[in-house]
Amino acid sequence: MIAVLSFGAASPVFAHPHVFAEARLDVLVSGNRQVEALRHVWRFDDLFSSTVLVEFDQNRDLTLDPAELEEVANVVHESLADFNYFQIITADGKEVEMQPPERLMADFTDNQLLIMFETQPAEPLILAGEVRFGVYDPTFYTAIDFIHDEYLAVENLPADCARDVIRPDPEEAIAQNQQTLTEAFFNDPAGNDLSSIFATQLEITCHANG
Repeated sequence: MIAVLSFGAASPVFAHPHVFAEARLDVLVSGNRQVEALRHVWRFDDLFSSTVLVEFDQNRDLTLDPAELEEVANVVHESLADFNYFQIITADGKEVEMQPPERLMADFTDNQLLIMFETQPAEPLILAGEVRFGVYDPTFYTAIDFIHDEYLAVENLPADCARDVIRPDPEEAIAQNQQTLTEAFFNDPAGNDLSSIFATQLEITCHANG
């Protein structure tokens, strides 16, 4: 069963995704400009969801009961631990460490698997300068897609901060990074994080120092 939900499988950076999920990210900000939490919701494609249903429906009643959903959530939790749960956050270009979520929640609605969880920065993260939030699989095995810009949301955005959704053009990204991509592929095809150049990201730019 664990193999079914091994999202971050070792695969070359140029591999095509095998799993697809529509996502929503809510960034919760306190009144003192501190990022309190990131709330994630992922809705997986029909094919992958049906595979999960077959694998985890132990009583074969064509549904996932609470115990079966908890097992799904636990397997996903373990599977993504080595990949920081697909979270890449930077503050002025420096990576921000995130605490792993204590638990994940799973649901099965309209024949699609939903995964929900919340994380917090390991150290206080104050909105100042440029802070970027990305959610993507560095191995390209799973494609995380934010269909609408509104699905990257900020609660209590400070007045002096601007929110922008960055959606790189794939062809342009390849053209601008061709040499780097080629070198990384031949040096270590499975051990790099160049998928970041293709990932949709939420950028928050602030003019105050907090």
